[in-house]
Order: sequence, then structure tokens, then C-alpha cells
Amino acid sequence: MSDEKKIFTRKEFEELRIGSAADMAADLELQKDALDVLVRADQYYWIHQTNWLGEPILNLPQDMFAIQEIIFKTRPEYIIEIGVAWGGSLLYFSTLMEVLGGKGVIGIDVFLPEDLRIRLSSHGKLSEHLTLVNASSIDKETVNKISTIVGDSRKCLVILDSHHSHDHVLTELNYYSQFVGEGNYIVVCDTIIENIPIQENRPRPWALGNNPRTALDQFLSENDRFEIDRQINNKLLLTCNYNGYLRCRYDR
Repeated sequence: MSDEKKIFTRKEFEELRIGSAADMAADLELQKDALDVLVRADQYYWIHQTNWLGEPILNLPQDMFAIQEIIFKTRPEYIIEIGVAWGGSLLYFSTLMEVLGGKGVIGIDVFLPEDLRIRLSSHGKLSEHLTLVNASSIDKETVNKISTIVGDSRKCLVILDSHHSHDHVLTELNYYSQFVGEGNYIVVCDTIIENIPIQENRPRPWALGNNPRTALDQFLSENDRFEIDRQINNKLLLTCNYNGYLRCRYDR
């Protein structure tokens, strides 16, 4: 029996990874264990423990790396993030834009305090990529403003991470999907809400049956332009965005 170690080509290694990820996604016991870890860790605000350039990112690192893979693959001209919070993810996206190119990162939120604006404006070239819109994402004036900024570009990545009720997210999907062309993505965050108990440590007006996952399911049932990217979903054992990575199949 030979002890010689197999040397994979890059193509073979990619095939190994894709196949292994599919097998992992099919391992229901492992998936249940991973979800249990997320639920138990939430009482300690685990998903809030990551920073980028000193500002908190309210997402799991694995989800942020998945979005990085999307950005590298699709090279969006604009990244539209709805739900700014502490701004760490905006700086993360701006860093990637600085490396990979692109025209701008747009952050939309109803709450953008002055101290946050000051911090986000203190990062030199990275700050130059940022445009902040202090308004409701589902106000039609906001949508019109975004349309003015991006113009005819449909090379946009849209990330929905604001109010997580069914009606709000469904409205965002219907409004902002117009900015996403063939091969580009919408990321629907926190679809995990459909699969976890009520978060007693963080009461919110959304829960089972009323959340981003239910909005996503309705949107996909009414719109065949988008599909779930199963390869991304398969590799994310720990994710808050289960089935939330939507790829545009064709232009309008």
C-alpha cells in the first residue's frame, strides 16, 4: 500500500470542496447541531463580536466571507447595504472596493447618528467610497435616490439587513431587485429567524412565520428572475442567512 500523498490539481480540489459541502449540507444531524450552537451562543451576542477597522459587524464572519466571495466573483459597481448599524460592514465592503474596484458603497438606515458619520468619514480613501442615506428603505423617495446614484448600472450587490418583518423585507425585495442584473446577487440576512426560538434576550417584532425567510419564499414564488445559490448555502455550516444568497438568473 502506497503512503504517497495525493497532490490535487486546483480543479480537483474545487470539485472535492463542492462535493464535500453538498454532503455536509445533507448531514441533518450536523446541521441541527450547528443551529443549536448558534441558538445557545446568541444569548452571549456571539454574532456581534466581530469588528472591521474598529467598528462592529453584526454578522457572522463566515457570512461576511461568503459575501466577499460574491464580491470577488461578480465585481459589483455598487454595493447597497440596507441596515448600517455600527458601520463595520460598510467599511469592510469599502475595503474590498478599494482592492477590487467599483464605484461606491451605499448605506441606508433610519438612524445614522453624527458620531457614526464622523467615524465612518475618518478612513481616508475608504471613506470616499461611502454614501450614507438617512431614510426608510421602503420610502419610494429613497428608492428614487438610489436609482439616481446607480444610474443604468445593474451590476449591484444588494444586502437586506434592516427591519426583519415579512412585509418590510418583501417590499425591499420588490423595490431593490430592479438594481440587480444577471449574475449579480441579493443577500437576505437573518433568514435563520424562521428556524430558531423567540430571542428573549433581544425582543423584536418578528418571529416564526413573520421574518426574512418567509418574505424570501414569497418573493421567489412570485419572481423567477432569482434563485438560491445552493453552492454558497451548502458550505455555510454556521450562517444567519440560510438560503438567503439569491443570484439573478436574467435581466429584466
